[in-house]
Amino acid sequence: MMELPDNEDDRLPHGLLAAISRHGGTRNFAANTVLIHEGDVSDSIFIVLSGRVKAYSAGPQGREIVLEEFGPGHYVGELALDGDKRSVSIKTLEATTCCVVQRDGLDAFLLEHPEFAGHLTRKLIRMVRRLTEQVKSLALQDVYGRVTRVLMELSDPVDDHPEQRLVRQRLTQQDIADRVGSSREMVHRVMKELAIGEYVVTDENSKLLVIRKKLPHAW
Repeated sequence: MMELPDNEDDRLPHGLLAAISRHGGTRNFAANTVLIHEGDVSDSIFIVLSGRVKAYSAGPQGREIVLEEFGPGHYVGELALDGDKRSVSIKTLEATTCCVVQRDGLDAFLLEHPEFAGHLTRKLIRMVRRLTEQVKSLALQDVYGRVTRVLMELSDPVDDHPEQRLVRQRLTQQDIADRVGSSREMVHRVMKELAIGEYVVTDENSKLLVIRKKLPHAW
């Protein structure tokens, strides 16, 4: 799997990661295991040691919108430390190993390592900013605008071709639809038009999407 974009700064430094892991227990989870159910009341956090998980919210009909993905070094579930209900669900995307730390273990860790509080504060600030951008996008952009925003966020410039960008994860059209709050059919229409215009192609070797040239502001 490719490295996760955008949220590298949310990873715990190796020293803090090793230290906090001593306050929890290591558990292995199969792919598609729900670690946290939205609406539940619990006070543990999950530190991802290997694998990948996603934060998402589901509607009554089972439709999901993906809010974020996390890989090794990230931690999830920290919003429940105020004792309130879980605000989102967390599910593994592949076989994943986590260190599970209960509230009392985290309290002890904070006393030993107050720098973790600073890391947590900065993570929450970045999370609020990302979610604010997502809300603005859902409210103010059409499906085309939301799709192209996701493609740009999840891509990096190609070294030998600075005008091109490589999407760092293998995304299906359903993956994109889950991120932009749209149907797969609408995303298919957008991606088909981008392919016809030769704006976006699939690399034959890596199967990753390549943005070949600047995407139009509107279609």
